[in-house]
Amino acid sequence: MKTKIRSNWSHAILVCRKCSKKNAKRGASFGPKGKPLAKALKKELGAKKGRKSGVGVVEVSCLGVCPARGVVVVDSRSPGHWQIVLSDADIGDLARQLAGTSE
Repeated sequence: MKTKIRSNWSHAILVCRKCSKKNAKRGASFGPKGKPLAKALKKELGAKKGRKSGVGVVEVSCLGVCPARGVVVVDSRSPGHWQIVLSDADIGDLARQLAGTSE
């Protein structure tokens, strides 16, 4: 039985599922088509499904911050710095920042 599995991920982006659900109930969404943040990021980054993608976008349970009108995002390359993404944020800029093409 295999104990290790290869992945193409360079890093992982963790998105709070609870924040996303709270914002969806309030009518807040992300991107031009009004999607939840994780889906909008996957689309913008061109992320494939599962471990074959270049970067992993993973929804996680509550991170315990719960901002009023935002979603908490953690980039695994800098786990000490969490981001709060507001619903009016530019998803293209955010995706470029999280992909590492613009700092």
